[in-house]
Amino acid sequence: MLYPIGIQSFEIIRKEGYAYIDKTEHIWRLATTGKYYFLSRPRRFGKSLLISTLEAYFKGKKELFKGLKIYGKEKDWCDYPVLRLDFSGASYTTPEVLEAKIRAFLTNYEKLYSVESTEKISSVRFDSLIGKINQKTGLPVVILIDEYDKPVLDNLSDDKSAETMRNILQGFYGVIKSRNDCIKFAFLTGVSKLGKMSVFSALNSPEDISMSIDNADICGITERELKEVFSDSVEIMAQANGISTEDCFRKLAGMYDGYRFHPQASGVYNPFSLLRSLKSREFGEYWFETGTPSFLIRFIQQGDYLMEDITSNGVPLSKLSGANYEKPDAITLMYQTGYLTIKGYDDRFKLYFLGYPNEEVEHGFLQSLSQYYLPVMETRGELSVYRFVNDIEAGNVEGLMKRLTALFASSDYQIKGDIEAIFENSLATLFRLMGQQVTTELHTSNGRIDVMMETSRFVYIIELKRDQDAETALQQIETMGYDRPFLAKGKTIFKIGVNFSSKTRCIDGWKLA
Repeated sequence: MLYPIGIQSFEIIRKEGYAYIDKTEHIWRLATTGKYYFLSRPRRFGKSLLISTLEAYFKGKKELFKGLKIYGKEKDWCDYPVLRLDFSGASYTTPEVLEAKIRAFLTNYEKLYSVESTEKISSVRFDSLIGKINQKTGLPVVILIDEYDKPVLDNLSDDKSAETMRNILQGFYGVIKSRNDCIKFAFLTGVSKLGKMSVFSALNSPEDISMSIDNADICGITERELKEVFSDSVEIMAQANGISTEDCFRKLAGMYDGYRFHPQASGVYNPFSLLRSLKSREFGEYWFETGTPSFLIRFIQQGDYLMEDITSNGVPLSKLSGANYEKPDAITLMYQTGYLTIKGYDDRFKLYFLGYPNEEVEHGFLQSLSQYYLPVMETRGELSVYRFVNDIEAGNVEGLMKRLTALFASSDYQIKGDIEAIFENSLATLFRLMGQQVTTELHTSNGRIDVMMETSRFVYIIELKRDQDAETALQQIETMGYDRPFLAKGKTIFKIGVNFSSKTRCIDGWKLA
């Protein structure tokens, strides 16, 4: 079987015999029931292939669709003029780079349709191009824009540059509204709806299908599609790994399934990781090979987030869509970029509950977090994860606390921002990387436990104080009875008070009950 890994051309996939998941029923419905659309999906989720398929459909390439669902539905395979602009493939470090990208796009289609323009302003040239092509061909124009938001996302850390990019795009996209009479269909994709209100305010309010249940699986691979198209591949992979086919399906689901773009929709697999896994016959972490979420780490750091809050608190739709945010917070970005997905919904309060989609994303993201929260562990063997695991599993509190003290005291470790949040996130990241059950800010009837970790034999309750003393932290555990919920489990309970110095930015004392 030929796996279309990294191939974003529908025509190449169809002509060269690569495996193809038939999404053309979605295309037919969109093309026949609306005109302007916007779709947000994480990177490596098939957005560019969807754009390529739309391009082939509107250019009337009927032969490419033979055997697909749309083939028998479409009766008039008309060759419309299609203007396709892909903002990927460039790093938008300056406004000049963006302007050059737009000029190249305009020049290409002016040559293709043999139209001339003396206009200097890109938005005016775009307006002229649409009108002249419509006049010359007698047909309305189809506009397809891929990764519409990349110039803004590339500048998230610089508010001024991001706003400059946003203003350029706003003027350019505004042409689509002004040329409504000459346009057949317009479709925009992106990772995020960052700055949606300013960039899209000039548009004819495109229908946002990002969280539509009818289009929840327009990108990605469903369990049914996996079994219909790749059953033989899964059997081969199962044999290569010495497991049953059923176990292989379960392992694939745990690693790569779980993305939900509507509360009532079934999960979908990340297509890039799934195809890489089937081809290599290994359960690897492939998504993070294509990029790391460094900008997300910066947002989490700036917002002083507790990681437990990000995956446990319900959030309103506005936070997922980012529609009301010029600059959204970490939860908005984590959802839109695929590090979180919908796990549940409270209809009464209209709140969405989020979580990591699958094992690949959770472990990969924790590894990325560790580079910020636990950087010294990568270079110092005595602070490696397995040594912490040995201490925790053996109930060696003395060894555990000595390693934690050494970790925070290291000259390679620089804590900036809220001390408590950084400390709790560091512990939570470390313990989760170990595969331990850990909770921060755990609510009990008498208060909140800063950090709680549970193994098969032990319960660790850690209370943190700043610029006080370890005895005060330990006394709070005793006074508030933080150990009571765990007494009936019959496990050894370790109650640990820790004091953190804001002056030295490290642990300056701890005490065990």
